[in-house]
Amino acid sequence: MTDTEVDRPIPRLQIRGIGRDFHTKAGVTHAVSGIDLDIRIGEFVALIGRSGCGKTTLLRMIGGLLAPSSGTIAVDGRQLWRDGRVEASAVTRLGFVFQESNLFPWFSVLDNIALPLKIRGVRKAERRARAAELAGLVGLAGFENSYPRELSGGMRQRAAIARALSTEPDLLLMDEPFGALDALTRERMNLELQRIVLETNSTVVFVTHDIPEAVFLADRVVHLTPRPGRIRQILPVDFEKPRTVDLQTTPEFNDIVRALRHDLDEEE
Repeated sequence: MTDTEVDRPIPRLQIRGIGRDFHTKAGVTHAVSGIDLDIRIGEFVALIGRSGCGKTTLLRMIGGLLAPSSGTIAVDGRQLWRDGRVEASAVTRLGFVFQESNLFPWFSVLDNIALPLKIRGVRKAERRARAAELAGLVGLAGFENSYPRELSGGMRQRAAIARALSTEPDLLLMDEPFGALDALTRERMNLELQRIVLETNSTVVFVTHDIPEAVFLADRVVHLTPRPGRIRQILPVDFEKPRTVDLQTTPEFNDIVRALRHDLDEEE
């Protein structure tokens, strides 16, 4: 082993040879196959690809929700899966945000945000203080006592992000969190998410169908092929952060978007 290898930091997420097969009466479906990927601490990686390419399947394996058929996944050097079972010591360091906010309608915003801490046995005063801090971070100060039905879609997603951040996860996994929002709200949420990630130095894996969204948010965009999902290319996005919406009008930004769209079109 060389000195360079010794000094190289352990990736936040290390994926080696990951595959997932689904067995049905019709036969075997190879959803994901042979994926290798390292993600550094503080890095934002977006997964894109056509519907059915395995983006969500891959994210669910990373999140400890679906066991891989082959390969390994490690978080900070700790194996996430062993003999088809998830390792609790690794999965507790993950946060998950879905397309639907999945807030409990009978809980206030504050109680929804604090719920993961309550489950972990954190004292009431401590968890409520942390939830209030996070409500402010995501722009929900003043809405702590509101209920999900009283919030807009974007505000509910802010609460869901705050809840995912409540346990200070090493890795934040986001499955099309803004897919159900209108275009203007989605744009605002992209700016908010960027701000939150920069303030918390979060490591993020973000699934989206929206190519401009992926390019705007990510440090790298990973393009998965149609089933079985394999890595077609990994495209670095080197624009400085924080990024403004004006970036999306620049030739450099649109060159990257066009290149990704061209590669997706070639798969038809």
